[in-house]
Amino acid sequence: MFRKRLLLAGIVNVRNIILNTLQPKGINILRRTLTDKQNISKESLTYSEKIQDKGKEPPEPLWTTFADSVVKLRIDHSCSQIPITVHQMFKETVDKYGPLNAMASKKNGEWEKITFAEYYNLSLKAAKSFLKLGLERFHSVAILGFNSPEWFISAVGAIFAGGIVTGIYTTNSPEVCHYIAYDCKANIIVVENQKQLDKIMQIWSHLPCLKAVVLYNDSLPERHPNIYTMQEFMELGNEIPDATLNDIISSQKPNQCCVLVYTSGTTGKPKGAMLSHDNITWTAAHASRAGDMQPAEIQQETIVSYLPLSHIAAQIYDLWTGIKWGEQVYFAEPDALKGSLVNTLKEAQPTSHMGVPRVWEKIMEKLKDMCAQSGFMKKKMLSWAMSISLERNLSCSGSSDLKPFRTRLADYLVLAKIRSALGFSHCQKHFSGAAPLTTETLDFFLSLNIPLYQAYGMSETTGPHCMSGPYVYRRCSCGKAVPGCKVKLVNEDADGNGEICFWGRTVFMGYLNMEDKTKEAIDDDGWLHSGDLGRLDKDGFLYVTGRIKELIITAGGENVPPIPIEDEVKKELPIVSNAMLIGDQKKFLSILLTLKSTLDPDTSDPTDNLTEQAREFCQKIGSKATTVSEIVATRDQAVYQAIQEGIDRVNMKSTASVQHIQKWTVLERDFSISGGEFGPTMKLKRPAVLEKYKDEINSFYKE
Repeated sequence: MFRKRLLLAGIVNVRNIILNTLQPKGINILRRTLTDKQNISKESLTYSEKIQDKGKEPPEPLWTTFADSVVKLRIDHSCSQIPITVHQMFKETVDKYGPLNAMASKKNGEWEKITFAEYYNLSLKAAKSFLKLGLERFHSVAILGFNSPEWFISAVGAIFAGGIVTGIYTTNSPEVCHYIAYDCKANIIVVENQKQLDKIMQIWSHLPCLKAVVLYNDSLPERHPNIYTMQEFMELGNEIPDATLNDIISSQKPNQCCVLVYTSGTTGKPKGAMLSHDNITWTAAHASRAGDMQPAEIQQETIVSYLPLSHIAAQIYDLWTGIKWGEQVYFAEPDALKGSLVNTLKEAQPTSHMGVPRVWEKIMEKLKDMCAQSGFMKKKMLSWAMSISLERNLSCSGSSDLKPFRTRLADYLVLAKIRSALGFSHCQKHFSGAAPLTTETLDFFLSLNIPLYQAYGMSETTGPHCMSGPYVYRRCSCGKAVPGCKVKLVNEDADGNGEICFWGRTVFMGYLNMEDKTKEAIDDDGWLHSGDLGRLDKDGFLYVTGRIKELIITAGGENVPPIPIEDEVKKELPIVSNAMLIGDQKKFLSILLTLKSTLDPDTSDPTDNLTEQAREFCQKIGSKATTVSEIVATRDQAVYQAIQEGIDRVNMKSTASVQHIQKWTVLERDFSISGGEFGPTMKLKRPAVLEKYKDEINSFYKE
């Protein structure tokens, strides 16, 4: 078992390390070797603005493109918490929650748990092992694997050792793995299994900084001088003196880089967003709890980790918030999104849960399929309960004593059983992030008494910059800016929509080795420009309405945001799974459609078979089709007519004729990660779709 394996691997007593860094010391000026083309500003001597020899040194810059530089922190007077490092945050947690369970992972069918005290000691041990393997200051430890205790311990250990943790998506090709590992100067790469190891072996000769690889979930088929199993790796740390690690930990500063998060690269090469200790510790302390607006519960929070940790949303929510607030993290199986997640949820009984929109949509579609297969009375009962719950939640207040009674009755008889079947019996907070939710999805879960609290941010804001929660909630809004942070709109149009800009402790240090991209993102006043469109209501609630780069500008110069139209199409046509609007520099709008199909249980790829909900739609309109190929090959008259009628209804609702969809086509296969249409977090990759289906798109506009 992992816990016993590591604890028996020679864990030494690390309590004699001098951990006297709970209060930040004066900052020493960081010096580095400069080339003729590089500039660096000296950092200030303290964070309290009592700068010694004031005027002799220029102020710290608000951004940098060097991993070993420092930046000025955007500290607002309303939230002036003293900056701390990741180690200081973890040490405080051990003092508070040391005996509590921090992690739970399944080994041979049994849950194996690790306490915060053990987690901390294992991280110190891993740090010493990284130093033994030659980890250099401000170089990276890249991690290529599914969520696990080993991922967490490697990440924390890398930072303790003065390195930078860099996650790599398990779905990345060897070429993308090479780009990231080369760019971040990875000294060590931690891989999950032989499949991921094979990728690194293909590119190792082209990675001059790579010194070793650690394999944590497989055995080595043959020996290699620079490849270690996790057990072998953990034993290496015994040779590093405690004093060596202590010196490194003590020298770390809150405004230095400790995490690199690479963007998905949907619009170009992936960009490495550099996050400081303060970005991580402050966001974990404030942004993750901003939606509560209440003291933390006495009961320990429990969450399930299943989304890719190389994405900032999962990393903040699972790893860093888990440390800050003493949460117990259950690790799902690698096939979580193929169907096993619900089993983990039932066993873990999380008190809080986060999903990306596509995950919530898939749960909704599965429940609708189950409902469609139910008998007449069950359907009636479910419809009754959901309609009462939705009405109650939308009104927010009852007009009589009868309505609350009916709501409680509906919840007791029907809805509570559904939540229990999903593993949400004890779940008080359900979050969604990474992309906007459709109104249909929001209302569906509201009807189950599951309000989805939207969070909004980006890799460059260390995850959530705006949060919803039980006490900060408005339907379709992603909440308000978290304490100590600001949001503003620039270049607003007549409807109040403008580009969303961020300022505060969440804002990143800059893009690694990309000065031009960093300058594009951060303006002269230090505001980060998101590239997203949104509006603010009078109470400060933010509504994201689109993305500037996704904005369609027709040949006539009209601006058309695609997402509202796409969502309306899916709302009108329950058979449609995905819709992507086309029309940039075109005379009119067209749209690509995919139909709802079942997923292959082994690969999670879409099959040719229609879902139960889609088949039910076909039956209602007089079609006997059961597969996507039947509908597309024969241009099924009933289905195609129904789609056209749905498009007509969408067009009737539009405010201008330029927003009318004039042509459409149904694709033979639904979008997927393997197909290239979705990124790792199931976000639509529009440029990839445009390229893949260029023949279909060109056919729309032939004279």
